[in-house]
Amino acid sequence: MAFQSPKGTYDILPGSPFLAVRDGLLAPSVRAGYAYVEAPVFEDTELFSRGVGASTDVVTKEMFTFPERGLTLRPEGTAGVVRAVVEHGLQRGQLPVKLRYAGPMFRAERPQAGRFRQFQQVGIEALGVTDPALDAEVVALAADAFTGLGLTGVRLLLTSLGDPACRPAYREELGAFLAGLDLDDATRARAALNPLRVLDDKRPEVQALLVDAPLMVDRLCPQCTAHHEGVLEGLAALGVAFEPAPRLVRGLDYYMRTTFEFVHDGLGAQSAVGGGGRYDGLSEAIGGPPLPGIGWALGIERTVLALEAEGVSVAPEAGPAVFVVPLGAAAKAWAVAFVGALRTAGVATDLAYGDRGLKGAMKAADRSGARWAVVVGDRDLEADVAQLKDLTSGEQTAVPLSELLEQLL
Repeated sequence: MAFQSPKGTYDILPGSPFLAVRDGLLAPSVRAGYAYVEAPVFEDTELFSRGVGASTDVVTKEMFTFPERGLTLRPEGTAGVVRAVVEHGLQRGQLPVKLRYAGPMFRAERPQAGRFRQFQQVGIEALGVTDPALDAEVVALAADAFTGLGLTGVRLLLTSLGDPACRPAYREELGAFLAGLDLDDATRARAALNPLRVLDDKRPEVQALLVDAPLMVDRLCPQCTAHHEGVLEGLAALGVAFEPAPRLVRGLDYYMRTTFEFVHDGLGAQSAVGGGGRYDGLSEAIGGPPLPGIGWALGIERTVLALEAEGVSVAPEAGPAVFVVPLGAAAKAWAVAFVGALRTAGVATDLAYGDRGLKGAMKAADRSGARWAVVVGDRDLEADVAQLKDLTSGEQTAVPLSELLEQLL
């Protein structure tokens, strides 16, 4: 039996919208000055257990870890980017440090629609500044990313999770509330580790018990309240609509203050297409200096599903503009050199390899998606001309070889 891709993975094939979606999601951040960064796909396991949170499902259940080496395939991108910033001292330069990234992440989850064990994300991080206007910019760039691809059904959920000044008292209050509920043993154990995690439980029977649960957004300290109000003012100025989501809890422990998620109702249970928030204590948690930050990650697979749900098509990667068809040995030698000259001049060009006949070579030209075909036979070379065919209209003209490159350019 032939090998197949491992369970929970998939192949990105020619014609896939993957590249267009990836680049489209990052396009707004490129315009906003976010520089590209790339961290390794595996890091020290301790980076994630300390940075992401030892009580999270990501760390306790979902990481691909190599214990004998102390390494883990990255389950998310932020911890590695913050590690890179601290290691190379980028925070000693201009602030905020504005970075963007793209690449595969890995989680040992049960594969299902929109959920893979190797999945692709794009993300941005802005570090070194606590200005709520920066929070608004980061959130707006994600909103612009989705609308830029033509999506109209993405909703923004947003809240504030407070900070170390006001969250401990809230956690204690929430823990006391949860202690009075009839919860199953697993949920009670989760509440003991992190009571906020229970708010994220999607089971209707659990949500019914949480109707009267205290909410963090109602218990913010004055500083967090002012910050949250500043974020909302910034979003209003940028024209970004959102829905208050006081029960929103992301799956990573480092989030504080501004926290948000983008969802699409056309995806069923796996409705999240991206999200993020502020993580002002993450740098210290992994041994770095105080370094506030905010960022997001957007899922490429989920975004593709959202595009399909809305019937929005994204152009695949562009093919060649010119397809050269040589007929004969002398024409083949000339064509190889001419293709090289076109490519050097910046024209995407392909060649009919394999010494096919005219009919087969022209089929290949049509399939390539090229606009122009250059057909040259040995007799054409003797006459010092080539046949230039417009593959859209079918019109064909003879062009002197000395003028062909200039005319195509």
